[in-house]
Amino acid sequence: MPIFTTYDGTELSYRTTGEGEPLVCLPGGPMRAAEYLGDLGGLAATRQLILPDLRGTGDSAVPADPATYRVDRQVADVEALRRHLGLDRMDLLAHSAGALLAQLYAAAHPQRLRRLVLVTPNATAVGLLATAEDRLAAVRLRAGTEPYDTAASAYARFLAGETVDDALWELIEPVFYGRWDETARAHAAAGDRQQNEPAADVYAGPGAFDPPATRAALRTLTARVLVLSGEYDGNPRPELADRLAALFPNGTRDTQPGAGHFPWLDDPEWFAARVERFLAAA
Repeated sequence: MPIFTTYDGTELSYRTTGEGEPLVCLPGGPMRAAEYLGDLGGLAATRQLILPDLRGTGDSAVPADPATYRVDRQVADVEALRRHLGLDRMDLLAHSAGALLAQLYAAAHPQRLRRLVLVTPNATAVGLLATAEDRLAAVRLRAGTEPYDTAASAYARFLAGETVDDALWELIEPVFYGRWDETARAHAAAGDRQQNEPAADVYAGPGAFDPPATRAALRTLTARVLVLSGEYDGNPRPELADRLAALFPNGTRDTQPGAGHFPWLDDPEWFAARVERFLAAA
């Protein structure tokens, strides 16, 4: 895998797949190796996907200072990657907690973005928080069917503060997928292997966010922005995604029907076509 050296000497890796204009894709998790993104539902048929492993994940090196796992300190890694790739401006896609990094990057380097796609994004960086009721409301959309009734009960226990063990988490996992099929099960099962949990604990730690400053900076962003939510995803619900999109001068929101938190798995063709249509628009 290609490697570049970032600001503090840490060697970070990335892989490329597909043909076409480059699209840098930031993984979520938080701090999950980019492997889980796959080819983003076939988006690699029209774009060259550049999939970096964040520091301490996948094939990227562990940094000397664990404090650099904090998301705001990884903005410099994204900028180092852009420079390494030789891109004056780049198209950027980010998923879930990776969208926190993308929002902070957009605030710090608005002139370096051409288009921005935020897929089922966390919006804590701008002070928009999904509530427990938001999350449960999404699960209730599938009430009366299994495994979602069992998952909803388990999820409510988790959101109420119950300690999560492996057994409880296995009951919860279906809520994150539009279809709890063999593909979704395999994707979920790979999560423990792909995630750096100690780094995840630091990622959104104290001091990482200054929502008023970030919101103000994002108002200067001229890049077009797509916020893509999933019909069955609780973070964000479409209403919260609307509020995030409204923070950008050129922001728009769309919702993928029947999708959960990983929409490229639920309907790959719909996902890839929608993102490509956005990227290709003048």
